[in-house]
Amino acid sequence: MTVENPVLAPPAVVAPGMVQWSPVVLGALAAAALSFIMVTFGATIGLGVTSSSPTWRDASAALWILSGIYLVLQAVLSFGFGGYIAGRMRAPVTAATSEDVERADGAHGLAVWALAVVMGAILAGLVGSAVLQRSSSSTPAARSSAAEPLLSYELDRLFRSARRAPNVDMSAERAEAGRILLTASGHNGMSADDRAYLVQQVVATTGLAAADAERRVDSVVANSAAAIARSRHSTVILAFSVATALLLGAVAAWAAACAGGRHRDGAPLPEWMAHANAFERRRAVVR
Repeated sequence: MTVENPVLAPPAVVAPGMVQWSPVVLGALAAAALSFIMVTFGATIGLGVTSSSPTWRDASAALWILSGIYLVLQAVLSFGFGGYIAGRMRAPVTAATSEDVERADGAHGLAVWALAVVMGAILAGLVGSAVLQRSSSSTPAARSSAAEPLLSYELDRLFRSARRAPNVDMSAERAEAGRILLTASGHNGMSADDRAYLVQQVVATTGLAAADAERRVDSVVANSAAAIARSRHSTVILAFSVATALLLGAVAAWAAACAGGRHRDGAPLPEWMAHANAFERRRAVVR
């Protein structure tokens, strides 16, 4: 009786410069999922640099900075997680030097980062486009204003009246006043004609005396200018945080993919990851 030994096929030779898309897609999906979870958690506990709520304006600069740091942290963790998966799951490269293998692993990490960023940008664009189309189709242009989400509280104060019937539609007046209030943040401020027109609108819609209407308009204009300036500052912080998070996320994806490739091949981590190699040293001591 003869026993035939199975003949194992030799492992497939993968060129160092060849991109393996299955690990890249898997890593990008994992990075996007972890990023969504962490962003949702941050929004739940109140971390954010912008909001449509009037109480957001009372947030301190420390909260803005903390929100930006959290945004950077979640990007580093998410892209690092996706990059490690891509490097760990990628097929090993044969007949290549360690530098070529590490370069190929890092390139796969960057591919994970790029694919995840593109996926997030496309999803954000689709959601924003759907929201804009729905709002534009339901509200005529004359009754809509870009100031309504930002200056909604100021517009409420401007046209506040106890004598108005509850079913009166003030959307057209609010939209026009909102567009005028947006000019308060310009270098020249609001023109005298616009201010006089707002006073007339307040007198006609609220029944206030002219002197009281002027004081209300001046207060609302000052508060609107402060709210717009604060919104600009938060937008700058948000844009800087997003750019920093994406750049550091690319570095984290490259480094994590290299670490995943080292673990895949059973090699020690690079010297620039010496602190992260403490687990390997402790395991060697136990043996």
